[in-house]
Amino acid sequence: MGAHHRLVQGLFCALLACAAAFPAYPGEVIDGVKSRGKLRCGVSEGIAGFSAVDAKGRWSGLDADFCRAVAAAALGDPEKVQFVPLKSSERFPALAAKSVDLLARNTTWTMRREVLLKIAFPGILYYDGQGFMVPAAGGVKSLDQLKGATICVEKGTTHEEQVVDWFAARNAKVELHVVDSSAGVASAFFAGKCRAYTSDASQLAAVRTRAPGGPQAFVILPELISKEPLAPAVRRDDADWVSLVRWVLFSLVAAEEAGITRANAGNSVAQARGAAMRRITEYQAQYGKALGAREDWFVQAIRAAGNYGEMYERNVGAESPLKLERGPNRLWSRGGLMYAPPL
Repeated sequence: MGAHHRLVQGLFCALLACAAAFPAYPGEVIDGVKSRGKLRCGVSEGIAGFSAVDAKGRWSGLDADFCRAVAAAALGDPEKVQFVPLKSSERFPALAAKSVDLLARNTTWTMRREVLLKIAFPGILYYDGQGFMVPAAGGVKSLDQLKGATICVEKGTTHEEQVVDWFAARNAKVELHVVDSSAGVASAFFAGKCRAYTSDASQLAAVRTRAPGGPQAFVILPELISKEPLAPAVRRDDADWVSLVRWVLFSLVAAEEAGITRANAGNSVAQARGAAMRRITEYQAQYGKALGAREDWFVQAIRAAGNYGEMYERNVGAESPLKLERGPNRLWSRGGLMYAPPL
């Protein structure tokens, strides 16, 4: 076992012990959120389109909007969120120590994290993959040309092991330049310390918008080497909180399926047609009471963030600087993977 794997194993054991030492009771998290009047949401240090502070000093992005939707469902006010910026290496310790109630921070759902860290991933907010960015002037067109190269990567991510494993499977090696912050990785790459930068393809697109010399000076290669289902994460020991976060996420998807938008949420639910929307109209208050949330939690969540499609296009899609194609993040009825179980 290498030093890196021993370090990872030690971290998992420490976090597992921490989580076991402070077990929760059902409803503990929502009680805490109500008591302090704020949802503490762990986010990135600044990834455009997902969670970043804008020119007005306001957190914006897909993850930030999801935090607001959960706060609205729980408290009736999307502004009652305390955003807690975290490095990748800090996010799971913060969750285990109950310093945050929810992680919405470009976090990949893996078996290791769910089973060993006792973390629950209520659903997938964004389907992504691990990609690579290189200088346009370098002439690199494919990953085969990066054999033996130094690659920048952020500490505490799935990308560290995956990039080594991918090249090893092809009888090749790469050198990693590991940095303990997303901003630090980008700075090292733009300073020429690495031939390539690897991360979620969406994060690379966000970093590229702020590149020295403009976005055209850098290219994101077409190959993806992994599946990166990015999901909100919560502690697993409060089932009520897991359910609330899960169904807020699914409500955003279901709203898009039903044509419910931020602008018409109240009226559309009241005048719902179709079995699914009739059920949410009939049982919304009962569901909310059972979860400790607002009786009108569904309407509150949609009014806060809009439906999933609105949230996507505003933050990372056609209405954003990133202009990312929805691809697998389209609704299942339009060739994508976004699918809400029956409400």
